[in-house]
Amino acid sequence: MAAPALIALAHGSKDRRSAATIAQLLTEVRSQRPDLKVERAFLDLSKPSFDAVVDRLVAGGFEEIVVVPLLLSDAFHARVDVPAAIEQATVRHPGVLIRASRILGLEPCFLEVLDERLREALSVARVRELDALVLAGAGSSEMLANQAVARLARVWSSRHKLPVTAAYASSAPPATGEAVRAFRAEGRRHIAVASLFLAPGSLPDRAAELALEAGAVAVSEPLGAHPEVARTILARYAVGAVELVPV
Repeated sequence: MAAPALIALAHGSKDRRSAATIAQLLTEVRSQRPDLKVERAFLDLSKPSFDAVVDRLVAGGFEEIVVVPLLLSDAFHARVDVPAAIEQATVRHPGVLIRASRILGLEPCFLEVLDERLREALSVARVRELDALVLAGAGSSEMLANQAVARLARVWSSRHKLPVTAAYASSAPPATGEAVRAFRAEGRRHIAVASLFLAPGSLPDRAAELALEAGAVAVSEPLGAHPEVARTILARYAVGAVELVPV
């Protein structure tokens, strides 16, 4: 019996770099688990759609599907859009078991990825020492989602023994530029910004633009197709696959 298929479900973006990054990330997932059927899908703005991928898998004989939402925050998309999409797919295919795993979330292991991306950015900028860091996330109207970013910033601060402020690209203060200016007002001049985004797009671009305008010395790239992110996807899949088994 074939293992359940894995659908990595991203939000989607008009920016083509976003879909390309998701494709690269799933190439890494497949390299770690070549035995699995791994597909990408998007809720909106990019193709293929979730419905199209589910239909294709069912037509190919898969009766069990684990959906891993490629979302870093437990906000509206995770709580509303993903369950709605799965419910609709289940109605269309009543004999197929479709289960969503936990979202990717903000795993402590992602700090290793942030460090790596930041080292790359600092190398290009030829900066060796920092006075402060800004952790830039997407931002949400839901306070708990923003608090999760702030908690990760505190953990990162302890690791580096540097002040770290969480900032947001939308929906919540402070913006990245405001966070950088606040540090500069304290006399700090070497401030770097880490992009807590999965893939490129308008929000990370805007966050980077505001940070650099405010005087940041470097802004890292998003997490992207990193092996640690791929391992987290597979960990979520593994739990979801177990939950498909009847008790």
